[in-house]
Amino acid sequence: MTSAATLSEAYQRLHRWGPEFGGDERGDHGLTNHAPMALEVICRRGLQVNVDRWVDRYVRRLMDLPTARTPITSWSSALGTGRSRLGDWTTYFTGELAERPWRDVLATWWPRLLPGIVAGSSHGVIRVGHAVRTLLAGEQTEPAIAELGHGLAFWAARFQPLPSGGEPAGQLSAAATFLAVPRLADQSGFVAYRLGRLAQLPSWPQTLRGLCPPATPADVPAGLADLVDVATVRYQLHGAASPVLLVHTATAPNAVRHTLPALPESLWPQSFTAAWTAAAAITACYAPLDAIDPVRDKLTGPDPIGDALATAARHGDEHVLKFTDTAVEVYQRTGDPAALTAAQHAAHLIDPT
Repeated sequence: MTSAATLSEAYQRLHRWGPEFGGDERGDHGLTNHAPMALEVICRRGLQVNVDRWVDRYVRRLMDLPTARTPITSWSSALGTGRSRLGDWTTYFTGELAERPWRDVLATWWPRLLPGIVAGSSHGVIRVGHAVRTLLAGEQTEPAIAELGHGLAFWAARFQPLPSGGEPAGQLSAAATFLAVPRLADQSGFVAYRLGRLAQLPSWPQTLRGLCPPATPADVPAGLADLVDVATVRYQLHGAASPVLLVHTATAPNAVRHTLPALPESLWPQSFTAAWTAAAAITACYAPLDAIDPVRDKLTGPDPIGDALATAARHGDEHVLKFTDTAVEVYQRTGDPAALTAAQHAAHLIDPT
């Protein structure tokens, strides 16, 4: 079976399950179903992972997709309504994608959803990004299109705006701006609580505006790549503070970067702003001010990329798989071995599955 067929079959198995599980009695503060995203990496990279066994093991923790109850009629009022409307949103996007080309649906909903980019700890946009990467690779199968719908539905249901600082308009590089991101004095509680405290940071708007923006829409991909490069390498300095959450400072903007080719260029500048805001928010909520991690693992063999991917495959954790995939792209783009060191560090910090 080809990797494309394997992924399609896996998508079909997974679409009976919801995009999150666990949480409190209201269905809040649960965990995200990462299986579709991790499997896209496994199949696209051709990793030595038994997909059926990986799925069998992963789905034991999942919850069924909630049943649709009330049709989405006023989309703006239904944004961010949580788990209770996940089934409604999934039905809505299934219908949209059945009636219109997937690129048209994406172009309509992308700007509507961008202000809530941290939905599900940014997993809404990440899941959409992995689905779009599959579709852009030419695998426009029904399961792949359905996966895009599931990602958009999760993003819409968990839509969570961030306090805005306006668009980047400064002179600072990505590296300098990440250093300038203020930190919450109280880095405790669930991610939703932390994000809600960002408005209390007096320098928050100033920091967001301090980044030097891309000069033209055509420069946005390079600008996003800079953000991803810096966030990936910085993980080796502070990943231990929150090994899982801090990988998203890199994987969320990378998901946006991979989605750009499917979007009108007119949407690229606001995509850059949203990606930077998300990365800065996660940094403010979880990263310490000072480096705290010793770097333990370095890849010194003749095939560092192969070694990094093999480590991720053996490890099996979904965050390690996604972050290593991003780190390999950074290494291929920059030649900086620190990117692969960061991936190895994540594999050391996060428990294997």
